[in-house]
Amino acid sequence: MKSAVGYLRLAERANGPILRPLNFADVWGAAMEEWSRMQPHARVINLETSITRSDAYDPKGINYRMSPENAGCLTAAAFDCCVLANNHVLDWGRAGLLDTLARLEQLRLKTAGADRDLQQASAPAILEIAGHGRLIVLSFALVTSGVPRTWAAKADAARVNLLPALSRAVVGAIADRVDQVRQPKDVIIVSIHWGPNGATRSRKSNGGSPMS
Repeated sequence: MKSAVGYLRLAERANGPILRPLNFADVWGAAMEEWSRMQPHARVINLETSITRSDAYDPKGINYRMSPENAGCLTAAAFDCCVLANNHVLDWGRAGLLDTLARLEQLRLKTAGADRDLQQASAPAILEIAGHGRLIVLSFALVTSGVPRTWAAKADAARVNLLPALSRAVVGAIADRVDQVRQPKDVIIVSIHWGPNGATRSRKSNGGSPMS
């Protein structure tokens, strides 16, 4: 596929014509009704794409991007936070990541897992839930999910919060990080992007036992 239009044509071949243009809310299909029924206190997603028009793609085989004009689908679903530590957020280089961060800031969406430098990329997103305290979201990625090691955030480079492995030492470091930010009654979410697509069993990572 060279464009998402190809996926659209496959969907129409299987299910019939799709009205165009779609409303932003239509992207989510039946999920919108389910969210309305459940009324979650917060909505957190893994945003596995760049929001950019950058053409400086990383030749990794599969590259995803969303037009900035279409990012309204995120606010249509009333998301609160996007975790970005994944294997597509840098598909269009650091320029693409910076565009993504800028667009999400415009939409007033919190982010975790990738940012303008290591300190920001490793920082948690903190959501204040009215009447319920704080939701703390931390986001990490592993190379087993297809994240190149060169994408690891540095002190002076916009990149991904990449873990070296899921060793006991790394898991302990994550626990220490949680303890640094935790306050009484906080709810903690740790999002880890790891493992190949379609895997049904955990695999031992270099440096220690897998964590499920």
